[in-house]
Amino acid sequence: MKASELKDKSKDELLDELVELRREQFNLRMQQATGQMARPDQYRKVRKNIARVKTVLRQQEIDAGAKAGKSA
Repeated sequence: MKASELKDKSKDELLDELVELRREQFNLRMQQATGQMARPDQYRKVRKNIARVKTVLRQQEIDAGAKAGKSA
């Protein structure tokens, strides 16, 4: 997942994506705890994707605030 792909999504889509990634992270954590994890590198990838989504969400908040500040 690339940040450029995320920038085209709406806030609701990003929040849905974040929930989905959190679920995946939880499942991977449970697999890791029980010793059933097939690909250990997946956990790191999911964490980075969560960070990307949160970064884009924050950028959108800042942009919305800047636009609201200019119109006031």
